[in-house]
Amino acid sequence: MQIQRILVIGAGTMGRQIAMSAALAGYNTTLNDISGEALKAAGRELDKWAAGRVAKGKLTQADADAALARLERSTDLDAAAGNADLVIEAAVEKLEVKKALFEQLGRSTPAHAILATNSSTLASSHVAQASGRPDLVCNMHFFNPALVMKCVEVVRNEHTSDATVEAVMQVARAMGKDPVLVQKEVPGFVANRMMGALQREALELAANGVASFLDIDTTAKTALGHPMGPFELMDLVGIDVIDFIAQATYAETGDAADKPHPLIAEKVAEGRLGRKSGAGFYDYS
Repeated sequence: MQIQRILVIGAGTMGRQIAMSAALAGYNTTLNDISGEALKAAGRELDKWAAGRVAKGKLTQADADAALARLERSTDLDAAAGNADLVIEAAVEKLEVKKALFEQLGRSTPAHAILATNSSTLASSHVAQASGRPDLVCNMHFFNPALVMKCVEVVRNEHTSDATVEAVMQVARAMGKDPVLVQKEVPGFVANRMMGALQREALELAANGVASFLDIDTTAKTALGHPMGPFELMDLVGIDVIDFIAQATYAETGDAADKPHPLIAEKVAEGRLGRKSGAGFYDYS
């Protein structure tokens, strides 16, 4: 499959950075959102990001200009989807919204178009049948910030074709990523399952008074070589996001061990959501 035109749905933090990654890789890219204001905000942020990279010598002005020229913005989904070879959906994490989108994309995209979801919690099998082309559907899960993080989880469902997998892997490599293939759908895929296990153990250690969250973070960095401790990472990702992932995983598995930890629920109730709110486990004021 030759991918030339990419459509990214959702102009939030992830969507806009995925779109810029595609444009930098040479793909003609359209960023779609129902909100014109969100698209304008995305444009301003990406212009600023590109200017910063140029100022630091990380990107030439010519390459920045070319990438931004390849990146279009549109509020008309059907028009944007009409000539897409690959669609990457990065909309809100609500199954009913995604199902409706994939049903619409099944009608409005060319028959050969691959339809991928960036979801970190909802497997593509939940939306594959709605698209009418389950063999061309998979997860293409980027990590935040998508312009920096190298990992992309390509997750196949039971109907995903080998050709679809290889095409998506090639696109990820062209973006400068190191894609990993997840052969079976499991809640949380690979990265979130490993991260969740570490976070649960860290939360239990802190809750039981074994060590302070500060010392647990220090141990993760100085003994295990992690770039940041589990509590620092939860603050960076967002405590509410950690809570959402746990709730979504529990909804899939029904295993009480997957429920949000009481310390996480406590932080959410207090509005201490991490860096973005000014306080989480740490105080950023």
